Amino acid sequence: QVQLVESGGGLVQAGGSLRLSCTASGRTFSWFAMGWFRQAPGKEREFVATISRSGGNTQYTDSVKGRFTISRDNAKNTVYLQMNSLKPEDTAVYYCAARQVVPITAISYEYDYWGQGTQVTVSS
Repeated sequence: QVQLVESGGGLVQAGGSLRLSCTASGRTFSWFAMGWFRQAPGKEREFVATISRSGGNTQYTDSVKGRFTISRDNAKNTVYLQMNSLKPEDTAVYYCAARQVVPITAISYEYDYWGQGTQVTVSS
């Protein structure tokens, strides 16, 4: 089992920045590819970004490319999502997820473990 705890969400004005963190416990963190997803009210959960076990491979959804950066610190069992130039449409609950299989993926059902989520609200 892996426990994931997100933090760093909050209220920010459009154009501002936030950094989300997700800390893992229970298993060896470096065994897992990690992902960030988000869910806005009334919408389905959508992929945001993913990072490979070593951090060498990343993938982003088109709407956040150039604004968001995913990174990880395996020594701290933590994955980050740096969010810059935030827009009101980025408002959502953000979830981190862990995947034991090597290839990174944007498909939510291919992740094995999920955090409880952290709210990000961007005001216009």
